Amino acid sequence: MIKTEILHKYPPLMENLLQLLHEFQNNNPHHYLTEDDLAMIAGYLNVPASSIYGVVSYYTMFSLRPRGKHIVRVCHSPVCQMAEANTVMAKLSNYLGIDVGATTTDGVFTLETSECLGQCDSAPGMSIDEQYYGNLNPEKIQAILQEYRNTGKNTGRKKR
Repeated sequence: MIKTEILHKYPPLMENLLQLLHEFQNNNPHHYLTEDDLAMIAGYLNVPASSIYGVVSYYTMFSLRPRGKHIVRVCHSPVCQMAEANTVMAKLSNYLGIDVGATTTDGVFTLETSECLGQCDSAPGMSIDEQYYGNLNPEKIQAILQEYRNTGKNTGRKKR
């Protein structure tokens, strides 16, 4: 979708900022916001670019750096921490060969943390793109990532 089309889907009001940012980022093949994106949105909303940057830098779901095809987020909430989220993160980091904040050399996965994924009943949890996975253990993690590598996406159920 063309960026001007995205802008014109919404009235030029600050209350539409998060939707605009999400759409710009989701329409970028590398899942991030460029400086030009921020300037374009700021101009459309008639606010300083620094205001847009402040919002983007505050929310962890936005990125100012190119990311992989799939964004893997591990819940870092206290509930998930008590349920061994650190073990999940270590397994993911080892399996993918990257640290938190990095992207695999093939550009398929970016590993991030999230303060809460809102699925405490199935901790520890992670999401890949918009798909949530809970009750994780090392075997599940490896199977999930292998499915993404083999098919390019997951075709499974919402929760695992």
